[in-house]
Amino acid sequence: MKPFTCAIVGATGMVGGMFIKILEERKLPISRLHLFASVRSAGTNINYNNETLTVYELTPGSFDNGIDVALFGVGNKTSRMYAPIAAKKNCIVIDNSSAWRLESDVPLVVPEVNASDIGGHNGIIANPNCCAAPTAVALKPLHDAYGLERVVISTYQSVSGAGVGGMRDLDAGVANTKELCAQTFLHPIAHNIIPHIGDFDETGYTGEELKLMAEVKKMLNIPDLKITATSTRVPVYIGHSLSINVSLKRSFDMHGLRQILENAPGVELYDNIAQNIYPMPIQAAGCDKVYVGRLRHDCSTKNGLNMWVVTDNTRKGAATNAVQILEHVMDTKVH
Repeated sequence: MKPFTCAIVGATGMVGGMFIKILEERKLPISRLHLFASVRSAGTNINYNNETLTVYELTPGSFDNGIDVALFGVGNKTSRMYAPIAAKKNCIVIDNSSAWRLESDVPLVVPEVNASDIGGHNGIIANPNCCAAPTAVALKPLHDAYGLERVVISTYQSVSGAGVGGMRDLDAGVANTKELCAQTFLHPIAHNIIPHIGDFDETGYTGEELKLMAEVKKMLNIPDLKITATSTRVPVYIGHSLSINVSLKRSFDMHGLRQILENAPGVELYDNIAQNIYPMPIQAAGCDKVYVGRLRHDCSTKNGLNMWVVTDNTRKGAATNAVQILEHVMDTKVH
């Protein structure tokens, strides 16, 4: 990989900060890193590889200096405004918001699942939802081997998925400062589970659930997949957990299925109930794998499987996946 210039848009936010951390860890040959944020954060100094960098205000002219690739960690409105500007100036945008994920001409990518889709970009590549990414990683090898008939997902999403405000709500609730414990969420999160992430639509699904279902279909390229989801917020700081029930098209034996998952890219099979080994958020935090465990036949249906999946939502569910896309882009020079 040749040296390249990179920008982080939303550099002072939670995702932006994780972008910086992952870039440092992976030691990419970045010749110059540009940091952008809102006018409120302009002037902030951030350390990157023992160098102090200044955050500049994001403006339409921010991409005039020959930036090769930009990681966007901002909201939908900002992404909709600035991603096309960057793309028109030959800067490839890897966007973490939901603004572009379901656009037909924008690849939605998890490299372990559909890296080949990267080549179809027109300057913008979408990073998937923090639960859609691990779901796709876990389901892809099963679909390749047995075919997916139906998928039922229940998510248990940590407060960091709602940003710094979500973590503050949990801090306040644990400290019993009731006047502060429901600022970001509609209800107190400490000692509680909230079955509500995103706005409800007329069907009773939330925006989070609809995104998860649609994005998994797109990444796996199964537009007619039967899939349903329930998304909940739980009092955990880092790490999203998913209970996934799968109906497969072909029969399977558990030994062969386990071998498939053991060899699947991005998957860490963590499953030994005799020793009480199964995925948990506390162990996934700070890691980039998708942990899979509690594998068992669904005894209520033919070719059914239950599985428990956990990943660090700030890393593989967000920043790490985006940086992996960046690595593919720069390695293959797909411009």
